Amino acid sequence: MGVMKRVSLVFKAKANKALDKMEDPRETLDYSYQRQLEMLTKVRRGVADVATSRKRVELQMNQLQQSSTKLEDQARKALGMGREDLAREALSRKASSQSQLNDLQVQYAQLQAEEEKLTVASQRLQAKVDAFRTRKETIKATYTAAEAQTRINEAFSGISEEMGDVGQAIQRAEDKTAQMQARAGAIDELLASGALDDALGGHRDDIQSELDAISAGSDVESELSRLRGEIASNQQKQIGAGANGGQAAGQVPGQAQATQQAQAPQAPQYGGQPAALPVSDYPVDDVEGGAGA
Repeated sequence: MGVMKRVSLVFKAKANKALDKMEDPRETLDYSYQRQLEMLTKVRRGVADVATSRKRVELQMNQLQQSSTKLEDQARKALGMGREDLAREALSRKASSQSQLNDLQVQYAQLQAEEEKLTVASQRLQAKVDAFRTRKETIKATYTAAEAQTRINEAFSGISEEMGDVGQAIQRAEDKTAQMQARAGAIDELLASGALDDALGGHRDDIQSELDAISAGSDVESELSRLRGEIASNQQKQIGAGANGGQAAGQVPGQAQATQQAQAPQAPQYGGQPAALPVSDYPVDDVEGGAGA
């Protein structure tokens, strides 16, 4: 029994929560106003029915009043003609009509009082309905403004369902863009290192890579030799300029050449053969002589 009560309570709580989520106060107010209008219509219809009954009683009262007056005239005429029996019968019918008239007068008073009460109730209900309609429109306008403000605030804060979906879409797009950029950079690095082959440039095997490395090394040696030659040429020009200055000072050309030979460094001996000296260590005349030969 306790389990069934708990199940019933849970079901009611779930249903109440679902109904609360589905309920729109504006629709509820409109429905309440519609019900009040229906009630006001019923009250007005009741007033009309009571007024109709009162009018019918009033017509019956008029008819009985006219009948009583007619019977009294007939009794007077019969009595004048010496027909007392007819006069008595007319007066008897008049008394019966008067009794009915009295009853109708009581009903008429009751219906009139009921009509007045219903009329007052209808007027009060009309005033309440009008006040409710004004308050209803005010509440609906306030609720609509609050709802719009809430949606705007949710949109600004990013917690609304629509803006949440937009934010997630932007985040996914940024993640995919970053992933594609990283992939493109990785492929560029692999192509530059030779780990991947260029589909348009053809296949590069290990032998070709080694030959390319040797060719690059030969180019480096050629550049190195060219730089050495330029350095040696500059040094020769400097030494030649110094020799010309000595001759201008009165030195004999033969003495200057002997002096340069005496100052030139001697090549070391290895195994009885003189070792080759660097280009920069040879005298200028020897270098020029070798170049001339």
